[in-house]
Amino acid sequence: MYKWLTRIDDARKLRDLSLGELTELAGEIRSVLCNLVSQRSAHFASNLGVVELCLALHSVFDFRHDRLIWDTGHQVYPHKLVTGRYPAFSTIRTRGGLMGYPNPAESPYDLFMTGHAGCSVSTALGLKTGDDLLGQGDRHAVAVIGDGALVSGIVFEALNHAGGLDKNLLVILNDNKMSICPRVGSLATYLDRLRSAPLYSGLKQEVTRALNKVPLFGDPTERFLAQLKEGIKAGLHGGMLFEELGFRHLGPIDGHDMAMLRKYLRMVRQTEGPVLLHVVTEKGHGYRPAAEDPVYFHTPPVLKNGISVEPVQASPPGNSFTDVARDAILGRMRNDPGVTVMTAAMCQGNKLEPVRTEFPDRFFDTGICESHTVAFAAGQAKAGLRPIVDIYSTFLQRSFDQVFQEVALQNLPVVLMMDRAGLTGPDGPTHHGAYDIASLRMFPNMTVMAAGDAYDLEAMLEFSLGQEGPCSIRYPKAVAERFPGDRQPVQMGRAELFRWGRDGMIFCLGGLLGACVQACERLESEGWDVGLVNARFAKPLDRELLARALRECRFLVTVEESTLVGGFGSAVLEAANELGSRDCRIRRLGLPDRFVEHGERSELLAELGLDAEGIARACVELADREGAQVGEMRAAFLEPRTP
Repeated sequence: MYKWLTRIDDARKLRDLSLGELTELAGEIRSVLCNLVSQRSAHFASNLGVVELCLALHSVFDFRHDRLIWDTGHQVYPHKLVTGRYPAFSTIRTRGGLMGYPNPAESPYDLFMTGHAGCSVSTALGLKTGDDLLGQGDRHAVAVIGDGALVSGIVFEALNHAGGLDKNLLVILNDNKMSICPRVGSLATYLDRLRSAPLYSGLKQEVTRALNKVPLFGDPTERFLAQLKEGIKAGLHGGMLFEELGFRHLGPIDGHDMAMLRKYLRMVRQTEGPVLLHVVTEKGHGYRPAAEDPVYFHTPPVLKNGISVEPVQASPPGNSFTDVARDAILGRMRNDPGVTVMTAAMCQGNKLEPVRTEFPDRFFDTGICESHTVAFAAGQAKAGLRPIVDIYSTFLQRSFDQVFQEVALQNLPVVLMMDRAGLTGPDGPTHHGAYDIASLRMFPNMTVMAAGDAYDLEAMLEFSLGQEGPCSIRYPKAVAERFPGDRQPVQMGRAELFRWGRDGMIFCLGGLLGACVQACERLESEGWDVGLVNARFAKPLDRELLARALRECRFLVTVEESTLVGGFGSAVLEAANELGSRDCRIRRLGLPDRFVEHGERSELLAELGLDAEGIARACVELADREGAQVGEMRAAFLEPRTP
């Protein structure tokens, strides 16, 4: 039983705790976090790193009145623990339980459901200007952003705007030298200089002590002393980036020193204008293995026996689609020196470390800068290379305009490989890859594909690198099957026919192909003759095979792990309307027009009718047969399942 966590049902109670009591609470929070990862995979190192910062913030500000935005949001677990959610914390990242990111439906302390990086400064500034216009100027606005997210273009758009408006905005730069992987770029080097200049740190303390002893001689003297300080700072650091953007830059300070954090937060709470407080933290702080390897412990596998031993290595039943994609990329890079690969701070997530090691000159980690990544790839393609953008589906959305302007409009041979396409499980709606088919198939020149198995993924990459225009390939966060038999090669706009059915056909696009195979087998055992097509392409469609199905079959079911609004099924309906579909009934299976909550992928697929049973049931519902036996089979399929 925890002494303090059991008493903190509202973060405002932290304001009554002493420094020693807050330190005890910090220990309890780290214990809870360590116990959590002994039960399930969860964001770990990042949360360990912000415990003191979280407690200091809530002990100085009242965020039922003031405004707090956690950028990205995966480091929000301590915040949840002290805002009344400790009793439900064991349910985090489980179906029906707490979300692993901020969620306004859970608590008034959560203002936005944040899961993508870089938007905190913009939204906090919007909140501040809105509060001021509504006569609530006493509300403070605070954005906590990591150094990995700081490089996002939208951050500098917001900093530029905030400096120009001169609003009372506090931006806390949580500098832990990390994104998910070690951060990259010149801004990282600049922050390193700020953090590692002992001469400036010591001199700043001496100047501060001297200034405290100087009487007030009026504005000219004060301005001179301020200019002297900033001149020293600029000389030692080679620049004043944040000051030039209109922010008062304080720090760096130790983000694990609770007393210092509270002192500075109280000070900036009284400061007029935009302030950037530079806080240095350690990812994984308080648990040695996580501090030593924060990349591995970003979202580690379940730990055995709590924190007493090293984590157990995961043993999946087969290679994931991510593994297959990585190996296929490696193979193509070995055979073609013109192939490059780039990722937006997802080297670990996309398992590209071997690519980075073997081809350092042709591997590019651009940081959390998806728009730049796609435009950068377009430049390489224009120069004559064959760039591959390896990216999560949900993050590709951040580069929508660059896909349009720099890639599709120019008809450049950029290959978009979209990992985590479909339901991503416990990460929930911020990370489900639901919208790439709908958004990409609208662009002229764009070829849109989805891999049904490992063979497809390998063949689609080889096919794409031989095209003269842009191609996209989507694949799920799942084990990649490899279906046996003589497989048909990947050809532009041609589907792969697995089997023909007299009663009806299933057209499957992507990673649910295995579930469709099982559905067909189950239907066959019950007397139905239902065929299966591995569609492969959402654009261009195999209109020839579709036209045959519309002529010869009584029903057609489309299956996709993406949104039904504008997705593959919509493309089939559009084509069917043009081809003429009078007698064939069509049903689309996919993700509904709502944000799907978090849970295990298998649970979510079953709930949405996208498992083998649900697909088979949809086929039976469409069939129009007579007879008692058929009626019994229909009743069996339509009988509600026990949750």
